[in-house]
Amino acid sequence: MILLWTAIILIGLIFLNVPIAVAVGVVAIGGFLITNGPAQLYDVVIVLYTGATSFPLIAIPLFILAGSLMNTSGISIRLINFVSSLIGFVRGGLGMVNVGVSMFFAEISGSAVADVAATGTVLIPEMKRRGYSRTFAAAITSSSASLAIIIPPSIPMILYGAIAETSVLKLFLAGVVPGVLGGFLLMVVTYILAVRYDLPREESFDLRRVGKAFREAFWALTLPVIILGGIFSGFVTATEGAALAVVTALFIGTFIYRDMNLERLHKAMLEGISQTGIVMLLVASSAALGLFLTQTQVPQQLAQSIIAFTNNPWVVLALLNVLLFVLGMFLHGAAAIILVVPIVMPLVTAVGIDPIHFGIVLTLNLAIGQQTPPVASVLITSCSIAKAGIWETTRTNLPFIAVLAFILLLVTYVPAVSLGLVHLLE
Repeated sequence: MILLWTAIILIGLIFLNVPIAVAVGVVAIGGFLITNGPAQLYDVVIVLYTGATSFPLIAIPLFILAGSLMNTSGISIRLINFVSSLIGFVRGGLGMVNVGVSMFFAEISGSAVADVAATGTVLIPEMKRRGYSRTFAAAITSSSASLAIIIPPSIPMILYGAIAETSVLKLFLAGVVPGVLGGFLLMVVTYILAVRYDLPREESFDLRRVGKAFREAFWALTLPVIILGGIFSGFVTATEGAALAVVTALFIGTFIYRDMNLERLHKAMLEGISQTGIVMLLVASSAALGLFLTQTQVPQQLAQSIIAFTNNPWVVLALLNVLLFVLGMFLHGAAAIILVVPIVMPLVTAVGIDPIHFGIVLTLNLAIGQQTPPVASVLITSCSIAKAGIWETTRTNLPFIAVLAFILLLVTYVPAVSLGLVHLLE
């Protein structure tokens, strides 16, 4: 009953356009006042502070800043030119370039919104100029950008790992195969649609152009190697890897490409601060709500009621997929993680689901949620750049959403797809 009323009040506040972080905080404080009185508000203040200052969470603002630095220092443009030189000659090649660049960018930023902002402002106008419809350009940019939260490093994975007390490194490893497979299948669908709609080829393949683009993009290409190599080798933690991403992007943009100046640095820092403020306020308020739900035994009661219905992990995963899909349509990724994970983790543990496996299932659901209105933060950003209608773009986006849904089902019911690499390197 407590969970039901909490959900009703929270959803009601969200539909009244109350900011999600504020709505979560209001529900949490209201719950403490009703159940325990004003005496426990002191604990709420402490939880608000500690919830946003956990060491692993420091990686979030740092990866956000790294993405902003890439946007303003010429690194993104050089990545786009290099990938275009490799696969731009195929029919619909510019759409495939879009996917390929998103995969490179994903290995640095960990944020789908940062990805679509960086690649979309360059690729969407160019795709429209080459004869692609604005809805197609917006759809492929949006869906490929969601690879940024599947391919490591991933901000949602960091957040999930901190809340679920699960290894972030193992989550990163588990995201590699689903992310790369998703990128490949998005390219296949792009080619099929390109043939159907007779989309253009770009410039013919030229080895000299590839060599020139590679030389110009060489230092940009070292970023994923440095960051992921440092994390997977154990030389740095995910949080330290995020700091390394910032320092490396700043160094390359300033001293090698020389595109970074004080004005652009100021702009990147403002973008990073703005996005960080939104996420961390939500993290803090959601920590308070998690404490309230835990003290009232809501997660444990939910787990017991579902186990009474079924303790089959595959059925439980199906039920969780339905829940996460619905929530993904109405909540941003960070909000969904922070609200859902504390509630469902006792259930996940009770039925024997690997928390790393569930973390990837959750992340893939969030990737789909970024493409499905009404919230669809990544899709809305892409449509804004393309000046395309959201619902019209959603129809065009359905084949690409189907790819993400296929990867979700594959990962859900064939755990080796995500866990194989983890077990291999243990």
